Amino acid sequence: MIALVPHCGFLSETSRMLHLAQALRRQGEAVCLATHGGPFTRVLDDAGEQYTLLEPRFDALRCAAFLRDLVQIGRPGVRMQPAEEVRGSVAAEAEFFRAVGARAVITGFTLTTYLSSRVAQIPLVTSHGGSYVPPIFERGLAPAPTSMPIPAADLIPAWLKRRFANGTPMRMAGATRFLNEVADELGVERVPTLAALMLGDLTLVTDTAHVLGISADDLERWQPRRPRAFRAGTHLVATGPLFARLDLPIPAAVEAFLDGSEPTALVVLSSTTPDTLRAVVRRVRASGVRVIVGATIHDHGPSDDPAVVVAGLLPNHRVMPRVDVAVTMGGQGSIQTAMASGTPVVGIPLHAEQELNVGLAARQGAALAVAPRHADSPRLTEAVRRVLTEPGFAAGAARVQGWYATVDGAANAAHAVRTWLARHCEPTAA
Repeated sequence: MIALVPHCGFLSETSRMLHLAQALRRQGEAVCLATHGGPFTRVLDDAGEQYTLLEPRFDALRCAAFLRDLVQIGRPGVRMQPAEEVRGSVAAEAEFFRAVGARAVITGFTLTTYLSSRVAQIPLVTSHGGSYVPPIFERGLAPAPTSMPIPAADLIPAWLKRRFANGTPMRMAGATRFLNEVADELGVERVPTLAALMLGDLTLVTDTAHVLGISADDLERWQPRRPRAFRAGTHLVATGPLFARLDLPIPAAVEAFLDGSEPTALVVLSSTTPDTLRAVVRRVRASGVRVIVGATIHDHGPSDDPAVVVAGLLPNHRVMPRVDVAVTMGGQGSIQTAMASGTPVVGIPLHAEQELNVGLAARQGAALAVAPRHADSPRLTEAVRRVLTEPGFAAGAARVQGWYATVDGAANAAHAVRTWLARHCEPTAA
């Protein structure tokens, strides 16, 4: 049995775990799912997926607080989870793994699995880091961030910002203190740094070599230059894009905006607030396009503008090929959906992993990044206009679309998990 533990406060992680579970089953593996809850359990429900709800529960408010702290991870005074919550989560997860006879766990940003997998003495497989992995940093491929948690960041030269973005994850030990305090109590292995928090015993790097700028062989051969920054023995494997393909209908009101008669933008900002979503919609609309709002869990409220349609959770893999630009926070799932659709992106990245995802698309000429502090400003409107009017953006997205079209990321990820477990964890004949 392979256990998957999605963090259902994140659409991307919930859908990623869903598709990976489905792919593992198609390849003959027994799988089960467990989660501490969150608003996107509905994705599992809609798919008819059974799962176990673990204590302590994460409701919508707790998930929002978790996201708020994740954006600020590593800053002084920021603690992702209180110790009592970590203890309770680790105990519940480890008990679940034992009860189902799990031989491995795949986490979807449920960070307490770093400890519960050690308590249960089973390997941990991760995919939640996406492309935010050490070979990126060691090659200096993370872009200069649009936002930095230090004063007067706009005055810092781009080369120094890039050095900060690439050097910090492997030195940021405070980000994992909330886990390590409990790890010491339990006598299990610590998580040394923020970079280590993106890696498991097996780490699925969910993109292609063309986009990453790193070959699959180089990823698999990776050995840390700073061993103390990581847990020992982690293995990386490139599996290709892994993003949501939700089996949902397109609402009739949205379908009417997909006729190609006018330039149209899709705005999907799962990791933000309703106020920011409304501000972004206003600024995108000011560029002269029609706007489809995928409000997911946010209460955008009605719009009296006939050129704006507000929907909930959408099958973005079916909508994005029919719009002219996607405006997202920059999560890997939304960026990859756009690239697979041949649709250029304006990204508003909140944190380092989103900065990287937007940066990788921008390196292919398929995206522009706008700092969150400019989301309610003419800069966002101008970025949308540029992406719509300069043909290089659509050409860049079409190039990545060609690369992605030949890759089944879910099947590759499932095969990588099965192969690694058979090679490293299965009992050998006497």
